[in-house]
This record gives sequence, C-alpha cells and structure tokens, in this order.
Amino acid sequence: MAIDLQDNVVESIKSAAAKLTGWKRREYQAEIAIKFCDASARKAEQRFGWGRAAVATGLGELRTGVRCLDNVHARGRKRAEDQSPQLAEVIKRHAEPQSQAGPKFQSTLTYTRITAKAVRREVAQAGIQSLPSERSMHRILNRMGYSTKKVQKTKPQKNF
Repeated sequence: MAIDLQDNVVESIKSAAAKLTGWKRREYQAEIAIKFCDASARKAEQRFGWGRAAVATGLGELRTGVRCLDNVHARGRKRAEDQSPQLAEVIKRHAEPQSQAGPKFQSTLTYTRITAKAVRREVAQAGIQSLPSERSMHRILNRMGYSTKKVQKTKPQKNF
C-alpha cells in the first residue's frame, strides 16, 4: 500500500537523494521505495523521478547484501590514439625525425618542428579512417610527448 506524501516531503526526499552518490544513493532510494512505494522501482520512478534501473539495483543490493561496483572509469569517450593504435604509429613515424630534446634537458617533452596541420595531412595520406581535427591532433601530439614550438638550440650571447 503506497502512502500519500505531501509535495514538500517529496521534494525533501528528492533533495536528499540528489546529495548522495553511488551505492549510498541507491541504498537510500531503495529504502524510500520500500517505505513509500511498496518496494516497487516503477512506483518510485513515477513518484520521485528517479531512474528505475538504479532503484531496482538498490533493491537488489539491499535484498542480497552484495554491493554492485561502479565502473566509473569505463565511462566516456576513449582517446583517439587508444581507439586506433595505427594513428599513434603514424604520428610517431612522422614526428620523430623532426624532433629534438629541449636545449637544457629540463623536461621530458621533445620539441618538434612539424605542425599539427602537417601531421594531420600525413595521417590522412596514411589512410586512417577516423581523422582527428587539427586541434585534436595538437592535443594528441602533446599527450605523446611532442611540443610543437619553434626550436632554438641555444640563446645567443649578449655582447659585453
């Protein structure tokens, strides 16, 4: 038997759930669903606007005592060089001959004379299907350890 709640109570329950994350949120949603929605994920979805799958998972976690792991790191888009290993090989093949270490050897970045636009053109000629934009190519070069700056071997001495 579902209990009728006033609007301000429903808003307080929703606010409390919004402040929790992960398994704590699911556990709270499951407890509220048991108290006020006859342990029904569908009724909790209709009354509180929560995701039915999250409430169902929370109910299952409460019933079994086993907590589901959140795979947060697997979310989102993968890097272009991780999706296509051929892309990384082509970039390295074209950027390495144009690269040199910094003049003072203070960082692990290697300075390369080739531009992101030129590397993108070489990748396109190599036949890679998913071609990153010029700005993305610049970011990929930076992640791979290449800095696209003008190379100055040494600073000229001032005349005394």
